[in-house]
Amino acid sequence: MRLELDKTFTRRAKKLLQRHPFLKKRYFELLTKLSNNPFDPTLHTHPLKGNMEGKYACSLTYELRVVFRLYDDIIHLLDIGSHDEVY
Repeated sequence: MRLELDKTFTRRAKKLLQRHPFLKKRYFELLTKLSNNPFDPTLHTHPLKGNMEGKYACSLTYELRVVFRLYDDIIHLLDIGSHDEVY
């Protein structure tokens, strides 16, 4: 599947990785796994409810989430951050 990065996602990911450079390897592994299989069990992907219905979230770390939307063969990455920041 192809990844598309929203401007918000790109900006927030850049800031996150500047603050926490040790997460770079894990971040790029997550992107690779997402493009291969967005429902890889190690990602803990789950559908969101309420006003976020139609979107999915997966885990970068215990505290950090990536929110995305699935289209035919496109994964549109929308946001990245802590649970409170992205929900």
